[in-house]
This record gives sequence, structure tokens and C-alpha cells, in this order.
Amino acid sequence: MEFTRVSFTVIIPARYASTRLPAKPLVDIGGKPMIQHVWERAVESGAARTLIATDDLRIKSACEAFGAEAEMTDPSRRSGTERIAELAARRGLEDEAVVVNVQGDEPFIPSSLIGQVAENLASHADAADAATLCEPIEDGEAVFDPDVVKVVFDEAGFALYFSRAPIPWDRDSFAKPPVSVVTPHRYFRHIGIYAYRAGYLQTYVSLPASDAEQVERLEQLRILHHGGRIHVAEAADKPGPGVDSQADLDRVRGLISVRGG
Repeated sequence: MEFTRVSFTVIIPARYASTRLPAKPLVDIGGKPMIQHVWERAVESGAARTLIATDDLRIKSACEAFGAEAEMTDPSRRSGTERIAELAARRGLEDEAVVVNVQGDEPFIPSSLIGQVAENLASHADAADAATLCEPIEDGEAVFDPDVVKVVFDEAGFALYFSRAPIPWDRDSFAKPPVSVVTPHRYFRHIGIYAYRAGYLQTYVSLPASDAEQVERLEQLRILHHGGRIHVAEAADKPGPGVDSQADLDRVRGLISVRGG
């Protein structure tokens, strides 16, 4: 499915340091650094421009070697969103410009979802400060996995909360764990892709981090804490697996070898 009616810029934040998987953007997957796979999906999305915001010269050099536009950002930036905001300001993007944050550890992100989240923001421009995507969870283990971020939203699709914990808490079903069956369409996994207006990005970086953001390690909670609104749409296509650990890396390498390229 294609979502390319709105003009948008993709910025991919790529940080070298990672506790669980050092030098993550540069790990080899099928003969290419992971960041190249992400960049290729972004280019395929119909974005007007695709940029990479990084904190390390090794990543910048690797990106330039495969033809990407990459720029250094302040290493003191605390999050990918802050790096994106810095680059958006440096490039002089107009306040109304749509900027899509594609995480640098999503080598299988469908290009269709990048266009979809841009359209999601554009179609809720009067009510949403940001837009993102989700997918239903039907696996009980995933509900309890802290690496799987859950989201709950209201009837209009606006996020109420994001958490690494199981939300909503099923008081009766969860009384006697382990839980092997989850009611379909009750739980949703947040897909870590966002669209913002460039002007709101500058507002975001001016806001202090919230307690919930720091405890959960989820930067989108800063928006909700300060009264912002995030619209959540169900992904039109199945998102591919991200890479947070060596086990994830082994899995995507296996998938690449099966798919080829």
C-alpha cells in the first residue's frame, strides 16, 4: 500500500553507542551495514529527502560511502528526537514541514509505513502534534516482554499512554499467570516510527523530560506529559523485526539470507 501524497522529509537517527549491541548501525546484515537497509527503505518511501543524523564519524563515513546524506549532531543529545530536531533546524525546515523519524535499527521497516505515518499526521494536522503506528498483539509472551512497547489509545485514535508493562492490565485473566492466550485486538504494540511538524520538534526539545519518560525510557511520553497529542493508526502493512540485541541480529541475518539482498 502506498502513502505518498504529502511531501515529507525522513531523518534517521543513528547512535554508535548501545549497551546491548555496540556499534549497532554498522553491524553487517547481508553484506550491508544495518543503517543502509534502513536508508534504502526510506528512499523507497517517496520522501522528498532522506537524511541521517549521527553522533559518530564512523557512522557518517559509512553512510556517505553508500551515497546517503549524513550529518553530525551534538553528542550530548539525549534522544533520537533531539538529534532530529537539531538537524531539522540546521536545514531550515519550515514549521509546517512534515518530518518522519525512522529508527536506525529497523532494517525491515516497510517503505509503505513511512509514507503512512506522514499521511497520518497530515490528516490530523489540526489535532495532533505527532503521529505514529501500532499493530495488534496476539501473543501472550509479547504482552509481558518489556522490549515490546504497548500503547493504549482513545476512540479517536489518540494515545493515552505508552508502556513497557502490559497495558491495559487484564485483572481477571492475569490473576493466574502464565498467560498463553491474549484477546485479539485488546493489546497493541507500538511501532517506533513518528511523524512531526518541524516546528513542533523545536517545541519538543524545549520541554523538560518527564518522570514517566525517564522511568520507562520512552521519549514519546514527554509529549503526553506536557499535554501534546499523538495520533496512533494501525499499520497498513506488517512491520519487520527490529534489532535490539544479538539474538535479534541473528534473526534478521537469517531472514536476509532467505530473502536475498
